[in-house]
Amino acid sequence: MKKDIHPKYYPEAKVICACGNTWTTGSTQEVIRTEMCSVCHPFYTGEQRIVDTAGQVDRFQRRKERADKMAAEKASRREAKEQKKAAAVFEFVSEEKKAKAEAAAEAPAEAAPVAEAAPASESKPKRAPRPKAKVEAKAEGEPAEAKSETKKPRKAPKAKAAGEAEAPTEPTGE
Repeated sequence: MKKDIHPKYYPEAKVICACGNTWTTGSTQEVIRTEMCSVCHPFYTGEQRIVDTAGQVDRFQRRKERADKMAAEKASRREAKEQKKAAAVFEFVSEEKKAKAEAAAEAPAEAAPVAEAAPASESKPKRAPRPKAKVEAKAEGEPAEAKSETKKPRKAPKAKAAGEAEAPTEPTGE
């Protein structure tokens, strides 16, 4: 072992807690001061005490209060906006009805109101009618068309290598 490189060891080091509890142990320090021990720690005592390390609990509570305040402001702004929107819609509708009622009162009672035709761009396009052959075939319970008539002929498979001969596209009569 090298000389003068190891710290001095105190077999009777004194440990002092903030609560006043003291005991002895072995250490490289002669006196050790701590904030908590097994006598005062909430885990061992069963108390509901919050151990605040560097003000983290206070900081959390400030952030929570600020978040609650912002949420309340947002809710009040949303409510005011909805009330304003509801009031504007109510007034707009009532003015519209009032104008229509005045126009109806001025018009002669004998004339019926004429419905305006919707522009062609707003109307839905009509579906093309089915061919009569298909409609009649379905009505009789027969198949409308054979599928083989609508299929395209198959293409000849490509040769795998340049030297290979191509397979015949149609079978020969051999």
